[in-house]
Amino acid sequence: MYQIGIDVGGTFTDFVLHNDETGETSIHKLPSTPDDPSRAAVAGIEALSTREGFDPAHMNRVVHGTTIATNIILQRTGARVGLITTEGFRDILHIGRKKRPLNFSNYQDVPRQTAPLVPRRLRLTVPERIRAPDGAVEIPLDEEAARRALRTLAGEGVDAVAVAFLFAFLNPDHENRVRELAAEECPDVFVTCSHEVSPLHREYERFSTTALNAYVGPATATYTARFSEALNGLGIRSDLRLMTSAGGVIGSRVAAQRPVALLASGPVGALIEGIAIGRSIGHPGVITLDVGGTSADVGVARDGAMHLKHVLDTRIGDYDAMVPMVDVNSIGAGGGSIAFVDEAGMFQVGPRSAGALPGPSCYGHGGKEPTVTDALVCLGWFRPETLESSGIAIDPALAERAVRGTIAEPLGLSLEDAALGIYRIACRHMIDAIRLGSVSRGYDPRDFVLVAFGGAGAAFAAEIARELGIPRAVVPPHPGVGAAAGLLSTDIRYDFMASHWTDLSEADLRAIAEKYRTMAAQARRELAADGFADEAVTVLFHADCRYRGQGYELGVEAPADFGNGWKGAVAEAFHHAHERHYLRRFADAPVQIVNLRAVGIGRVPVTEEGRPGGRAVKDSGADPENARIATRAAVFPAGDGWIRAEAAVYRRALLAPGAVLEGPAIVEQEDTTIVVPPEFRAIPDAHGHLTIEEGR
Repeated sequence: MYQIGIDVGGTFTDFVLHNDETGETSIHKLPSTPDDPSRAAVAGIEALSTREGFDPAHMNRVVHGTTIATNIILQRTGARVGLITTEGFRDILHIGRKKRPLNFSNYQDVPRQTAPLVPRRLRLTVPERIRAPDGAVEIPLDEEAARRALRTLAGEGVDAVAVAFLFAFLNPDHENRVRELAAEECPDVFVTCSHEVSPLHREYERFSTTALNAYVGPATATYTARFSEALNGLGIRSDLRLMTSAGGVIGSRVAAQRPVALLASGPVGALIEGIAIGRSIGHPGVITLDVGGTSADVGVARDGAMHLKHVLDTRIGDYDAMVPMVDVNSIGAGGGSIAFVDEAGMFQVGPRSAGALPGPSCYGHGGKEPTVTDALVCLGWFRPETLESSGIAIDPALAERAVRGTIAEPLGLSLEDAALGIYRIACRHMIDAIRLGSVSRGYDPRDFVLVAFGGAGAAFAAEIARELGIPRAVVPPHPGVGAAAGLLSTDIRYDFMASHWTDLSEADLRAIAEKYRTMAAQARRELAADGFADEAVTVLFHADCRYRGQGYELGVEAPADFGNGWKGAVAEAFHHAHERHYLRRFADAPVQIVNLRAVGIGRVPVTEEGRPGGRAVKDSGADPENARIATRAAVFPAGDGWIRAEAAVYRRALLAPGAVLEGPAIVEQEDTTIVVPPEFRAIPDAHGHLTIEEGR
């Protein structure tokens, strides 16, 4: 049987195929098809099945990382959404919080107001009221008013309806009833209820998350259904699995109902793979740098574990989404990011990208603007035949023409200065993103290992490690498909949440235990539907806590034993978390519980041999000359300037463990090019990882 991980990026779609019987892996890359990402995915499966000689019907697991929901929001191409809410609360989505993009400016754009997810005339109210804190019904739902609202929205041609009532997270009966009425009044409309996607307090964030789910719902449901049908057409009967923003995988049925869980799912796979690599080399603290065609994604795992953002910090584009989201920072600094001189004469790189089409100028597909990839070609790092295996021929003349005409000549720079300027600006964007995820959180980058992924990550790894003082950069055997590889080692995961306000000292443990058991039962049902036996399921409990009077909570693990020691264990876990985040603990201050969380996990077994390149490389001698295929002149950074030097070009597949490559050097493989600057050296280990460090 076979498993495949498919990661759809803005420029390329990556594939990692694993043979369960032999433990062997194969990789593949294809240009993405932005009009329908599933086309490239299906084409890649067909190409791999032909190349590797297997029947797709023997594929028992298809895992997919997608940016479709994210792109819908960023490009503002979502559904026409209507909102039904409690009478008197029509404008919560408009008012939001007091925070504004520019606190002291009278001239600013507030996207939730200027580009609302739901236009005001499509936000309708009905009489109803749930009372806090017990969830009792204060005003019964006016069902006739709800029917009129649904008919009005249907007449306006909405594609989706968001139902968000006040305190519905305490009692969802009214929202459930409106869903039933919608099935009668507008059965073809996508309906989403707030208690299903974000059953937590904080009305604005809950309303925004519900509106986002409705906004991306119809297109995402259509996409997953079309992709699943295409897989069935290949004879694949396994359900399509999709990566979530929480760092787990869910089935296509749940993804179609709660597509907001897919937001920011694309970058998570590389962090999961980076953590596994760090564990294999004995260094759990890793910073992952995944530089693709459109973006650079930075993840920080301080102790070999993913960390979730606080729900008040989870945003997609310009909108708030109160869903579990792994702390990965994405910036517009990929290989396709466009360099330009703005109206003020400033030299800029990104976030606009050339994407899959036309792509960088050097690809010869009609692109005229210079990109980061064009700059790397001008520096001599990418040879014309570098991407032959991907069906792309690089034309250096086109890259030089774009860089000269747009950057060098307008700014009075040489070609080398202009190209290196593009590279350095992109580096600076990545360094700032790494500092945001490490230094700003009190972590020292020098305590980490940098793991480079993506088609361009290995070209930046050494320079970024030097700037940040990171002692080692590691390039895995197939970094260009790192996110796809991470998909195959990702567990099936379902997250459930419930608000529960109480002082910890006065908490009713029976009520808390009942809520946890209810959520655990939901998780077990979902995992049972995915084929996991009950004994193969793990359920973890967490609690969001804060000191009384604070407005910002921290999540901590909670014991599954609800005996007398439960309160003390949660209190100590919170004190420790607060001290780690803010360098202070207040042991005498009352601790409050705000939210309860349960995470159901179906473990996916992964062996080191099952990773791309995980097996030891055959020893062909430690002399790197056995792998040298060329020598070429290239430009490298040197202080504030640059130097031109002869760089040895190596084929990575021929490198033996223990060989020492002294920079300047360029290492080529089918999915990336690795740059080893002067004063650096690179050493492959027995599992094929290439470690880059400054020479001693």
